[in-house]
Amino acid sequence: MASAAKSKTDIKVIILGDTNVGKTCLIQRYLTGEFAETVTSIGASLALKKWGEWNIALWDTAGEEKYASLSSFYCRGAHVAILAIDLTKKSSLEKLEQVFIPLLEEQAPTCFTVVVGTKLDLINSKGREIGSSEGKSLAVRQHQRQLERALRSNPNTFLVKVQSHESYFETSSKTGAGVTDLFQYIERIVLIQLQKSGVTPGGGDSSEKNRRGSSRARPDSTIRLDNPPPASTQPSQSGCCKN
Repeated sequence: MASAAKSKTDIKVIILGDTNVGKTCLIQRYLTGEFAETVTSIGASLALKKWGEWNIALWDTAGEEKYASLSSFYCRGAHVAILAIDLTKKSSLEKLEQVFIPLLEEQAPTCFTVVVGTKLDLINSKGREIGSSEGKSLAVRQHQRQLERALRSNPNTFLVKVQSHESYFETSSKTGAGVTDLFQYIERIVLIQLQKSGVTPGGGDSSEKNRRGSSRARPDSTIRLDNPPPASTQPSQSGCCKN
């Protein structure tokens, strides 16, 4: 991860949800393969990950409402949003919909969203308060909202091809169940679009760099997964590689 820190971030992934839903544990399980009890996040923390040649920034945000303005700030320029709910706590779903989804829709209205139910290992001992159907319904509903906004600016947005019913996962950071599946799904969707969009690893949009005559990386928020390939790399048959 050290090499990623020295390079340009290609994709920004943010995780949103109420306090104590297990956002930090989820990221740590993915990054280290281990489960560790953590303290409540204050503000936000950043972890860096390599997906092949691509540099991924994973932003873990605080869930307390008093930090909502900070969460809003960290939503800016997000390409992917993981929306986390605690399967044993109905209020986590309500808080997500009332507080955090509005922040996301204001700052990253067309990003790719995935819903994740956490603490799957606790549903037998504590009881399940959020059913799988509720989680899937939220995933489908939120994807549709993001898609509708994306279509206004780009009728060929890659979100059209995302199967929204597949964008819901149930996980346990303690046992590891579902964690790999969640991030592999996101990685697969994102990397396909990066390879189509003309973005070069660690350097942003190659077409923009050519126009500027500079190899300097662009700010994270200007990288767009929906960008078409630069003209110099497009095949002569127009339209054959549209998203």
